[in-house]
Amino acid sequence: MPMTDLASASWTDVQQHIASGRTLAVLPFGALEQHGPHLPLSTDTIQAAGVAERIARHYEALLLPAVPFVETWDNGGFPGTISLAASTVTAICRDIGLSAQSFGVTTLVVVNGDYGNRAPVHAAARELSIGGFDTLVLDYPGLAEIGDTVKETAWAAPGLCHADEIETSMVLALEPGLVHPERFVAAYPELPADFGRRPIRFDTLSPSGVFGDPRPATAEKGEAIIAYVVERSIDEIDGHLAAISA
Repeated sequence: MPMTDLASASWTDVQQHIASGRTLAVLPFGALEQHGPHLPLSTDTIQAAGVAERIARHYEALLLPAVPFVETWDNGGFPGTISLAASTVTAICRDIGLSAQSFGVTTLVVVNGDYGNRAPVHAAARELSIGGFDTLVLDYPGLAEIGDTVKETAWAAPGLCHADEIETSMVLALEPGLVHPERFVAAYPELPADFGRRPIRFDTLSPSGVFGDPRPATAEKGEAIIAYVVERSIDEIDGHLAAISA
């Protein structure tokens, strides 16, 4: 049987899916935040949803709709960015998990597509796990490795992907019509020594919102990135499921 997409399924479809014994669900967490002048505000949501769908298809799992609003204070200086309190993000993730558990889901896999989600989403996963609901958070495993392989440009900072060659390639692979190549601009801001360890508004570092160089991005690179992240995600899920069933 195929995966079941909750956004288009009926309640009886979900009931049948769960009754078949397929009780794993996949939840993409994205963001609505600036990604330079050339990428849509929904970039992180597009990417997380794309990775999550492939994972769900592999496991014939339940696919939940992507959460598009998260904690992204650092991008708040750019119009269009919507940011929630970290506690709100934790509560949303926890409550979605509890609702999924109530109709028979036994394992929730959260595909996290934004750095700002890490602390609040992992906090929710910890709460859910302590409460007896198996929850695993994936932060794009293998992204830095495949990035080193396919990138032609330098990182703005080690592992930092924001409107650069990697993210632009991923959106070209998933939603090419939303990319504006005529607006490509490279930016390598001078980052403070404590970057990543304290809250810093991105608009004070990069007026364009770009961190890196999107110009060499291609859909082919994006497909290679997504495929590798999905492969590594499946490895982590398989390992997790084996550990909890041992």
